[in-house]
Amino acid sequence: MDSATVSTKLLLLPNPNPKFRTLRPPILPRPSPSNLRLRCDLGNPSTTSFSRPAVAPPASDNATVSDSPRLKLGCLVSEFESLTDPLDRLRLLLRRASLLPPLPDPDRVPSNRVMGCTAQVWLAASADPSGRMRFAADSDSEVTRGLCACLVSVLDGAAPEEVMEIGTEDLAALSAVVATGKEGSRVNTWHNVLVGMKKRTRLIMAAAEGKPPGEMFPSLVITADGIEAKGSYAEAQAKFLSPDESKIGELVSILKEKKIGIVAHFYMDPEVQGVLTAAQKLWPHIHISDSLVMADSAVKMAEAGCEYIAVLGVDFMSENVRAILDQAGFNEVGVYRMSNERIGCSLADAAANPAYMDFLEDGSSSPPSLHVIYINTSLETKARGHELVPTITCTSSNVVQTILQAFAQVPDLNLYYGPDSYMGANIAELFRQMANMTDDEISEIHPKHNKTTIRSVLSRLHYYQDGTCIVHDLFGHEVVEKIRELYCDAFLTAHFEVPGEMFSLAMEAKRRSMGVVGSTKNILDFIKERVQEALDRNVDDHLQFVLGTESGMVTSIVAAVRRMLDSSATSPSKAKINVEIVFPVSSDSVSKMSDNASYGLKSSGTNGLGNLVVVPGVTTGEGCSIHGGCASCPYMKMNSLSSLLRVCRQLPDKDDILSPYKAERFNATTPHGQSVAELGCEPILHMRHFQATGKLSDELVDQILSGTGKGSPAPR
Repeated sequence: MDSATVSTKLLLLPNPNPKFRTLRPPILPRPSPSNLRLRCDLGNPSTTSFSRPAVAPPASDNATVSDSPRLKLGCLVSEFESLTDPLDRLRLLLRRASLLPPLPDPDRVPSNRVMGCTAQVWLAASADPSGRMRFAADSDSEVTRGLCACLVSVLDGAAPEEVMEIGTEDLAALSAVVATGKEGSRVNTWHNVLVGMKKRTRLIMAAAEGKPPGEMFPSLVITADGIEAKGSYAEAQAKFLSPDESKIGELVSILKEKKIGIVAHFYMDPEVQGVLTAAQKLWPHIHISDSLVMADSAVKMAEAGCEYIAVLGVDFMSENVRAILDQAGFNEVGVYRMSNERIGCSLADAAANPAYMDFLEDGSSSPPSLHVIYINTSLETKARGHELVPTITCTSSNVVQTILQAFAQVPDLNLYYGPDSYMGANIAELFRQMANMTDDEISEIHPKHNKTTIRSVLSRLHYYQDGTCIVHDLFGHEVVEKIRELYCDAFLTAHFEVPGEMFSLAMEAKRRSMGVVGSTKNILDFIKERVQEALDRNVDDHLQFVLGTESGMVTSIVAAVRRMLDSSATSPSKAKINVEIVFPVSSDSVSKMSDNASYGLKSSGTNGLGNLVVVPGVTTGEGCSIHGGCASCPYMKMNSLSSLLRVCRQLPDKDDILSPYKAERFNATTPHGQSVAELGCEPILHMRHFQATGKLSDELVDQILSGTGKGSPAPR
């Protein structure tokens, strides 16, 4: 079970750390049953009227507190509670559906569709002359119409502020008493329609106050007919999605002639990814993936006869490929980087800082201890860490289960996670949420845990607090606020490395099946699943996804979505499906310093430093922000198409011209004299054992209990 799956049942609870504050609104107090009976005039189940209107009457300036949404919601709950037979409750829901006025055809348009509902749902909103909100909704499903009728009856005629006060958690009591036979689908409908109501209310409030509409993020819209780019940043990404055929042919010819395989990360430059994606159809030994799978793919290419592997990624990735090939017995296969300069990584660099080893020194003095290190680190860091504290590697997909299993096998463990500070904080937040779940709910996530053990985990979990990814650091407060304002009803994807506020927003979306939190693969799979569901429904639809990770992912997303749309093109009743990928990067993240805001940098007067471009901006396709973070990794972009072709043309490198590009073997040793290459691979092998068996290996457990990380042989 990956982290994205684990988070399905977790509730968003208050976080004592203000840096990672949650986003949930205050819970509204529920009226007492006696008050509800008086105000709602409810009778017993046998006499409850089925003829009351399903929608609120027109609002008036004389609206009283009895008309407030909170009391209407309480009345609605009591009305359903008064019926003990689930079939009677369903009949009441269908009766409300029959009383809901049908939405006029002009309002049944894609822009009024509510995303994330199994059935088609349309929602229209406006403000009446008194400033109160007017809602109308409809669906092609009678049960869903009933659900919409319930929400309209609660919020139609409410003041905008009253609408904004209602949160998705306030619908829990209503969900519990309305039986439709499809629990998850019903809850998602409640939540997604409510989110849509609040978004439309927010926009109407802003317009009434004279505020200009918010500027949308750049995006790409994928259809069966092609791709439309919205905004300069999206145009920069789209430029290379249809690559030059001559470049594809040249690359494939060289790869075939010289038996070269290519492993590339998802975050590659769009020009490189566009060519590689097209070349895959002509040469099978090209693989684009996350960092873990890159090394596995390189081994398969070597087994298939490739004599060279070109690695398009940062340096720790080429290190891992070299080491894993050696472990597999392919010492003669050459491994090449794409730059003669160092290709760094802000996260890997954080772990190379002496402060990280100081962090692990605490672990070495607190046995039994385990170091869980993110895969995106160098072999040297893994080796030195393993020498101090027994170490296992993790990915963003398996980190939660790795930690839970470790505590299940060694209950009094002290666990040290690093180096990604945001991921560490998000993991701790997940466990805080789990501590408030029931034992049965916790056991569904991990069978060996309950409330008591999870609380113990929280007291023994330590994470490094000075390591971030330059890309995921972008998704901070400013971006979150804009997503909440303009994209709260869209599908939200977020890498596990994002800051806590973005993490909480994505988790809230996930609770209503509108989001995913996990690895790059989790994000790609989530988008593909939602697109497939739309294709299966076979009705016109517009799906909007906010891409909460590095924008280089878009090439793989576009390729996957276009394959799916193309495969459905032969359907006799083909629906029109549009898939929009939103890049949460401000279109004004162009990087010239203004005269009024130097951001702490002083101009030197006549030398013109005040006009320097200080970070790459949207016009160069990078999308970095002077407030911190880049939508596109500048390190990854050092892997250019020209570098790839230059390296491939030069092979075999008889004159040693490519020496600076070669991923050399580690001949270095750790402070205690052990081989960095061998010891650095052991945490990876421990992770592979966990992935295969679901348990920590006996060797690793013995190392933990003995209090040493000296690097005894790992399972193979």
